[in-house]
Amino acid sequence: MFFGETAINLDAKGRMAVPVRYRDDLEVACGNRLVLTYSAFDAGCLWLYPEPEWERVREQVMGLSTFNPSHRSLQRRLIGSATQLEPDGNGRLLLPVTLRQVTGLEKRVVMMGMGQGFEIWNETVLTQRRVEEEKEIQEKASDEMAQLVL
Repeated sequence: MFFGETAINLDAKGRMAVPVRYRDDLEVACGNRLVLTYSAFDAGCLWLYPEPEWERVREQVMGLSTFNPSHRSLQRRLIGSATQLEPDGNGRLLLPVTLRQVTGLEKRVVMMGMGQGFEIWNETVLTQRRVEEEKEIQEKASDEMAQLVL
């Protein structure tokens, strides 16, 4: 299970170093075979999955009926735009230029462990998002959230 966040600088070629604390776990979980795609929900964010977890997600998304336009949109966003990645010898991932451009990933990004995978955020977008979420979370807490003991 992955958790925590790390601020990372992209180099001029669009490479980011995988935080050292995740490297051994990724080697064990997937032999460093990863899949990168757009977030289904958030602009300014990419999802990075170990390949076995990605296969589970891919099967669920592709199991949706293609007769529903929303399903096709989700399939294009997640499956059609996905790309396989492996860290280079220095533990860096080359993020494809198209995915970087659409999400606005430039110099500063934040990599967040989110359980079975990661989110990679434009640092500015994430900061703005957190301000918005902080305002909303008190007002819009679900019944399930209200039951949590944190």
